[in-house]
Amino acid sequence: MRVTFCCTGTKPEPWLDGLRAALPGADISVWAPGAPQADYAVVWAPPQQFMDEQPALKALFNIGAGVDALLQLKLPPHAQVVRLDDAGMSVQMAEYVTQAVIRHFRELDAYEADMRQGQWKFRKPQLRADFPVGVMGLGVLGERVAKALGVFEFPVRGWSRSAKHIDGVQTFSGEAGFGEFLRGTRILVNLLPLTPETENIINRATLQQLLPGAYVINVARGAHLVDEDLITLIAEGHVAGAMLDVFRQEPLPADHPFWNVPQITMTPHTSARTLREESIAQIVGKVAAMSRGEPVQGMVNPQRGY
Repeated sequence: MRVTFCCTGTKPEPWLDGLRAALPGADISVWAPGAPQADYAVVWAPPQQFMDEQPALKALFNIGAGVDALLQLKLPPHAQVVRLDDAGMSVQMAEYVTQAVIRHFRELDAYEADMRQGQWKFRKPQLRADFPVGVMGLGVLGERVAKALGVFEFPVRGWSRSAKHIDGVQTFSGEAGFGEFLRGTRILVNLLPLTPETENIINRATLQQLLPGAYVINVARGAHLVDEDLITLIAEGHVAGAMLDVFRQEPLPADHPFWNVPQITMTPHTSARTLREESIAQIVGKVAAMSRGEPVQGMVNPQRGY
């Protein structure tokens, strides 16, 4: 069995060491142009040349949560695209989103600003019932986030393409349920996969349907958000602010207007990082299952985009 590694921006040696230890009988190497044909590939943002030179691949294991960039390429004709089920990302995402919700709800940014100015002031406590949180996207990450928010007794709502049931979460689905979901949401969390249908989904029309004083947390993809619409709605006062971890261009250009909007808090795409050891264990387990002809979780439907 031959496994090739093609992950842009990722140091290959630790991955190769881990894969070789877990698959001692396999030939595992870093892809280079002209490399021999492999059976399986571990990838992140590979070039089209890689796909063109590996036409007989059986499967591509994507080490990140999103597969949108991969699906934009022309893939080998018989290769299955397989995403990681979790690999330690869901607990990180739950941590990140929960702290963002609590930071906004408890007005910790305002308290921090007061203290920097030497001001010792109190604010009237707010009610959780007035801050329903709406999670868009109820996959592995979205479900974990929704459940984590419920622990802190926020009203939690969820919206997904197809109907889902999650204990403690009021769920909505499809186009018919989208408006109702938005109109009862004050803090909007985006965890949707990026597809042609979801691109630009956080736009002026969407934001205007949220409850006044809305807050946006985007941890999915930058292309979900229409940047100018968010800035406009903040200036108009309908949206109180946002916490953004993903952007249309990364790193965010120095001249992007987000840098000059104090109501927007930003982090450099770090809400949930791939954990190498857990990822390798998953990949090895999935390779073994595929070799035995068994069903494998995480198979991507290219037509749906996830």
